[in-house]
Amino acid sequence: MNPLSYVLITAVRDEEATIGVTLDCMMAQSRPPAEWVIVSDGSTDGTDALVQAAARKCFWIKLVQLPARPGRSFAAMVRAINTGVERLEYRGYGLIGLLDGDLRFQPDYFAKLVAEFESNSSLGLAGGMVVDVGHDRSAIPRNRIDVPGAVQLFRRDCYEKLNGYLPIPEGGFDTIACAHARMLGYETKLVTSLVVDHLKPRNSSTGGTLRRKWQLGVRDYAVGYHPIFETIKCLSRIQEQPVLIGSAARWLGYLSRGLRRAPRMVPDNVVAHIRREQMSRLLG
Repeated sequence: MNPLSYVLITAVRDEEATIGVTLDCMMAQSRPPAEWVIVSDGSTDGTDALVQAAARKCFWIKLVQLPARPGRSFAAMVRAINTGVERLEYRGYGLIGLLDGDLRFQPDYFAKLVAEFESNSSLGLAGGMVVDVGHDRSAIPRNRIDVPGAVQLFRRDCYEKLNGYLPIPEGGFDTIACAHARMLGYETKLVTSLVVDHLKPRNSSTGGTLRRKWQLGVRDYAVGYHPIFETIKCLSRIQEQPVLIGSAARWLGYLSRGLRRAPRMVPDNVVAHIRREQMSRLLG
C-alpha cells in the first residue's frame, strides 16, 4: 500500500451546470488521484455525458451509473458513496476522500492536502475551507477541526474504523465522521489556507431559506447536538440573514424533534462525545 496515494468518490445527481468545472479542476491537479469514482445517482441531464468525456481523457476517472429514482435525500447520497467505495478497482491507496461535484479549487489543492497527512501521522481527516460563491473567502471560521463533507479526505485506516458514513436521512453524516474520528484518537483539521469555491447554495434542494434553516435545526438534533450548545449557537447567529427569523427557524426545527424525543441513528457513545466537545468549547 502507498500511504500517500489517494482515491476519491463523488456522488452526483443532475450536476450538469457544475460538474464540468470540478472535472477540469481535477484534471489540472499537479498530484492526481490513483482513481476517481463518480457515481451518477440517476442523473437525467447531461452529467453522465460530461463525465464520460472526461474519462476518455483520464484513465483514473470512472463513471458508475445508478438507476433513476424519485427525489433526493442525504441517505441516498451516502448509499451512492458506499457504492463508489465498493466499485474501486485500485486497492493500494492510503487516503480516501469524498468530493462534491460542484466545486472549484486550485491546481495544487490535493498536493498540499496530501502533504498535511505526510507531515502529521496522527491526522485522520482533513480538508479545505468550502466557501459559497459570493461569500467572503478570507473569513476564517472559529471551528477549525470539523471538515465539510464536500471535501473530506481520510487516512485509510481512519475511514475503515469509522465503517464509512452513517446514512442519516436528516443529513450531518460529515459532522458525525469528524467527531467519531476524534473519539477514536485521530486528529481532524480544517486547512484554512486551502479555499474551495462552492458553486451553488448548499443543500439548495431542501427548499427556501427558512425551510433550509429549519432543516438545519432538525439535522442538529439528529446529529446529537447538546440543547444548550444549540440554543447559544442560534442566539449567536441572530444577525445572519434573514435576521432573527432565520435563527428562530433553526432553533424551532431542533426543538420540534427534541420535544417528540425523535430517535437518532447516531450511536449513544458518539452523541456523548459530541456533547462533551461542545460543552468544552462553551466553557473554554
